[in-house]
Amino acid sequence: MLNNIDLHLLPLIKNTPSVLGYRGRFAPSPTGVLHFGSLIAAVGSYLEAKSHGGEWLVRIEDLDKPREVAASSYKILRSLETLGMEWDHEVIYQDQRKDIYEDVLTMLNRRGLIYPCTCTRKEISSSSIAGISGQIYAGTCRNNVQNDDRLGAVRIKTNSNVIEFEDTLYGLINQNLQNEIGDFVLRRSDKIYAYQLAVVVDDSEQGITHVVRGADLLDSTPRQIYLQKLLGYTTPTYMHLPVAVNSHGEKLSKQTKAAHLDVSNPVKQLIGAVNFLGQEPPTELVGESVMSFWKWAFINWNPRKIHKKRTIKFQPNKV
Repeated sequence: MLNNIDLHLLPLIKNTPSVLGYRGRFAPSPTGVLHFGSLIAAVGSYLEAKSHGGEWLVRIEDLDKPREVAASSYKILRSLETLGMEWDHEVIYQDQRKDIYEDVLTMLNRRGLIYPCTCTRKEISSSSIAGISGQIYAGTCRNNVQNDDRLGAVRIKTNSNVIEFEDTLYGLINQNLQNEIGDFVLRRSDKIYAYQLAVVVDDSEQGITHVVRGADLLDSTPRQIYLQKLLGYTTPTYMHLPVAVNSHGEKLSKQTKAAHLDVSNPVKQLIGAVNFLGQEPPTELVGESVMSFWKWAFINWNPRKIHKKRTIKFQPNKV
C-alpha cells in the first residue's frame, strides 16, 4: 500500500513553489460522454493545476445546441466525480452567457473591428485559398457599406502582425493571421457564437491563468491571443497536450466513433491517461484506490516527460 499523504502538503513535498493565483480549467463540449481523448485533457489540466497548488475549474461549452446530446453534461460531471477529480467553484455553462458575448461583439462593432459576412459556403470555397486551419477567407464582405451585424456571420478583421507565444510543451509558436487564417468568424450565420470568441471571454472573466488542452487547438491559440489583445485581456500561459488518434490518424471523438470511457474501473482509465502523457506509474497502482492514484500522480507528475508530438496513436490495450 502507498503511504497516506495529506493532499494539502503536496506542493511542499514536491519542493515546488505554488504558482500564486494559478487557475486552470477543463472545458468539455456536451456532444457525448467522456472518451479517452477528453480524459487526456482533463487529467493533464487537473495535474498541472493541483501540483502547483492551484484551482481547477470546469466549464461546459454548450453553445452549439444542434450538436448537444441530451444529459451528456450531467454524465460528464458524474464521470469526473467517479474519477476523483474535484473542481473548484461553480460549473459555468456557456449557453447562459450569450448576453455577455453579444456585449463584446457590440463593443468590437463600435470600434469598427468586425463586419457582417453574407458569403455562402460555395462562394467562400470558390474564392479562397488553403490555410493551416482550412480555407482562408478572401475578405469579400470586408468593405461592404452595409454594416448591420444582424446579417449573416460576423467576422473579425485581422492584420499582418505576427502573433507569437511560448507553449510550455511545444516551444515558440508564431502565426500571421492575415496570411495563414484570414478574417475569422465570431458569430455564425445561425447566430451561434464561435468558440474563438466564447473561450476568450470566459477565460478572462473566470481569471484563468493557465490553459492546458489538446494540441488540436494549438493553431487556434494565436486567434485567441489576437482577440485578447484587442479586448485588453491578459494572455494565459498555454500548454498543449498530444492528441489521441485512432488507427486512421483521426482524433478520438464522437464523429470518429470513439468508445465511451468506462469509469467502472476508474484507476485503470487514469493509469492509461498518465501513461499516454509519458508518466511511469508503478504496477502496484492498478489495485489501489482512486485517492491513492492521485496521491502518487500529484507527487510524481512531470510535464517534461510528455511526448512532444501533436498526435499519438491510442492503444486500448494500454488502458
